[in-house]
Amino acid sequence: MEKKLSEFKAGEIGEVKKIEGEGQIRRRIFDMGVTPGAQIRLRKVAPLGDPVEVTVRGYELTLRKSEAACVVMEVSGK
Repeated sequence: MEKKLSEFKAGEIGEVKKIEGEGQIRRRIFDMGVTPGAQIRLRKVAPLGDPVEVTVRGYELTLRKSEAACVVMEVSGK
């Protein structure tokens, strides 16, 4: 099942399928190591939903909700 990283709940794990968006946001996401095939686990969501904290490639990363909405994921479990 595909859904955007911004729609994940804490603890969900998935694999990056593609990065939507253009220009600087897309480049920034790639530079942070969020690339197709990478495994991501959503660790925490801030009380108002922005930002989100994820684990990718063995390190913790904080993404804005607008950045997380550009990441299309394949859900693999909890």
